[in-house]
Amino acid sequence: MPIPDYQSLMLPTLKALSEGAETKISVVRQRVVDAEGLTSEQLEELLPSGQQTVFANRVSWAMMYMQKAGLATRVRRGVYQLSADGSSLLAQPPPKIDLNVLQEYPAFREWRSQNQKQAGTVASPPASPADTPEEALEGAARHLSDLLEADVLDRIRNSDPAFLESVVVDLLIAMGYGGGDAAKGQVTGKSGDGGIDGTIREDALGLDEVYVQAKKYAADNSVGEGDLRNFAGAIDAAGTTKGVFVTTSSFTKAARNYLTRSPKRIVLIDGREFARLMVRHNIGVRTKMNLAIKRIDEDYFQSEDN
Repeated sequence: MPIPDYQSLMLPTLKALSEGAETKISVVRQRVVDAEGLTSEQLEELLPSGQQTVFANRVSWAMMYMQKAGLATRVRRGVYQLSADGSSLLAQPPPKIDLNVLQEYPAFREWRSQNQKQAGTVASPPASPADTPEEALEGAARHLSDLLEADVLDRIRNSDPAFLESVVVDLLIAMGYGGGDAAKGQVTGKSGDGGIDGTIREDALGLDEVYVQAKKYAADNSVGEGDLRNFAGAIDAAGTTKGVFVTTSSFTKAARNYLTRSPKRIVLIDGREFARLMVRHNIGVRTKMNLAIKRIDEDYFQSEDN
């Protein structure tokens, strides 16, 4: 069962304040957890940024919107109380509190009106009623990243095989292989290369090397066990034990199972993972825009409550 969206959490969040006493946000969250029957797995789910749990984020936004409507008040840092309007609403509670219900309150309409005059403000409602502004923003970023990764992979598939080999070496260097020193990476792929397309020297003397194989295949042409056997044989002939096999397609189950029986240490990177790693390590892409999302510094304003 998915975690309720932030609008669905408005009513249980307000009810968590129904005793009228000053209530810590941690207590509010726990009361909502009990009322909604949320599991520990749900409570551990993080936003894509990894900076906050989805549940805590949604409760925070539910509380913030209800504050703007005057249904709850912030007493001091992390402590809230039910307002007179909130008590009146809970006397005959609606089936659900959402933005439409909050729109009935003048304070909320005025706040919304002020924010709608400011282009790009995160205080305006998210594009999807189920998302908080952070979720909507991160969802848009994920969508753009997915599109970028698909474009990167498509361009690699339509490039020359030699270009793929150089990209793989560039990526491994960017990921820290060879200490991140470009001079320690080399493209070796050529006729009679014995299945080795590149090497990464992990030490200055070249005593420990990682061998690279790159296969530019169409999406429906998977790398099979035979390809892995040949690569393992090439690694063995070179007198080393480490290899990275990259393909623009995928690996068959038999190929992956082969590695569990092979004494060689071979890492497999399929097309989707390859494109994801290229984007993450800025290979073939560049940053177009950085957005800084800021929050209130509660410590700075703490003195206002003293």
